[in-house]
Amino acid sequence: MSEDRLVFVLSKGLNYPDIARTTLMLASLSANLGVKTTLFCFQDGVEIMVRGALDSEKTEPGVPTVRQRLNEAIEAGVEILVCSQTLVVRNIKEEDLIEPVKAAGAATLIFLAREAKNVICIG
Repeated sequence: MSEDRLVFVLSKGLNYPDIARTTLMLASLSANLGVKTTLFCFQDGVEIMVRGALDSEKTEPGVPTVRQRLNEAIEAGVEILVCSQTLVVRNIKEEDLIEPVKAAGAATLIFLAREAKNVICIG
C-alpha cells in the first residue's frame, strides 16, 4: 500500500438525507486531509448522482443540503463511483450522471476495499 486510501460506501439517497450528507461530509474531510478518497455509491445512493435529482431537495435553515455536501466532495477531489448494476436495474444511463461521477462494477468496490486502509459505511 503506497498511499493511504479511504473508501466510503453510500447506499442511501434523498430517502435518508442525513446519512447522505454525513457520508459526503466525511469523504470531503478525508480528501481535504490529503487522503486518497473514493466514494462508492449503490442502491439509493446512486440517485443523488443523477443530473437534476437534487433539484427538488427539501432545505432546512442552517442545515447544509445534500447538493452542498456533494459539491464539497467534488471540489475536494473525492473520486465518486456508482455501481453499474444499479444503473441497469434503475434504467439510468451513464450519461445521466453528473460530472465527474463514473460507473464501475461491483468488483471495483472489492478491489478498492482490499487496497484501502479502511472502508466506512454509515447507516
